[in-house]
Amino acid sequence: MIAPFEESRNGHPQTTVTDAAGSPQVTRLDLAGTSVNEMLYLTGRPTLKQFLRFVSREGVDPEPEGTLVDEWYAARDAVSGIEKEENGAANAPCMAELGLEYEPLLVEFLKDPIQRASFNTVPTGIAMVELDRLVVYQKHIDLTFAEHLARELGPAPSAERVFRTCLSYHHVRPPVKWSRVNSQTYTFISPSNDLRFLGAMPLEGGELKDCPQWGDVVSYLGLAVGFGSNFMNTIHVENRLILNNGSHRAYALRKMGVTHVPCIVQHLPSREALEVVASREISEEMDLYLSHPRPPLLKDYFNPQLHKVLPFRRCLQQITVHFEVTEADVPIL
Repeated sequence: MIAPFEESRNGHPQTTVTDAAGSPQVTRLDLAGTSVNEMLYLTGRPTLKQFLRFVSREGVDPEPEGTLVDEWYAARDAVSGIEKEENGAANAPCMAELGLEYEPLLVEFLKDPIQRASFNTVPTGIAMVELDRLVVYQKHIDLTFAEHLARELGPAPSAERVFRTCLSYHHVRPPVKWSRVNSQTYTFISPSNDLRFLGAMPLEGGELKDCPQWGDVVSYLGLAVGFGSNFMNTIHVENRLILNNGSHRAYALRKMGVTHVPCIVQHLPSREALEVVASREISEEMDLYLSHPRPPLLKDYFNPQLHKVLPFRRCLQQITVHFEVTEADVPIL
């Protein structure tokens, strides 16, 4: 058993989000003094209050509030101009079939059980998509991490290397530590913000090896914590392509000059299905991403009028899973 985390109780600031229904907590731990990264944040579209709150919460030694207010107004004016000049820029995005040279890679990719289990809700395919015209919901990019990805890719990545970056079926697991807090609470921590609670699932005895039995077991219930599929994927709905996962890889590749990448495309018959397959941020602001004449696009990350770069402290992702057992006598009916 790994020792309990000193990081989680040493006085560093913590931000915890807990579902009203009692879902596992998700905490971002700010480990002061460990490392400072650079973050790019899209401005002009979030409200002034959201912008000021984000910079004050995430930034290291942020500028005076008056300076930030001036920056926000300048970005808002830039957004207004671009909305008029590029009305409809997100409509009818290009989705091309992959060439025959990708066939061996596709064959291997489609064997991946994680891919099959993760994308079986709506009609799904793989296409070559244009990065600049992808609608984006993620407002910030960790530039330090994106530069790390670019170094791993090398100065001139091959088509195969780009494919494996976007749709890797060799899943490299980020480091994770976990500890038992008490008999009904367990905590997991990782530098990857993809760490998440994957859900509760029934298990059969034959699926478990070397599991101690303290009685005549009737059934097992598993509470799964782990990582998502982490494939670059988009959602095609109402004639637009929304980048649902893979923002940092998309940013790193585009900065290196790559304009089109292979990507999973989920085809939705209507926006109602967004709540099933999309990130929460997308389903909460459907009109911005689907109805607005010029929604935020990936190319906005590279427009200095539309973003702010600020230093921020690296965080770890913490998942706390707590379960409760109750016993009661019920009358026989």
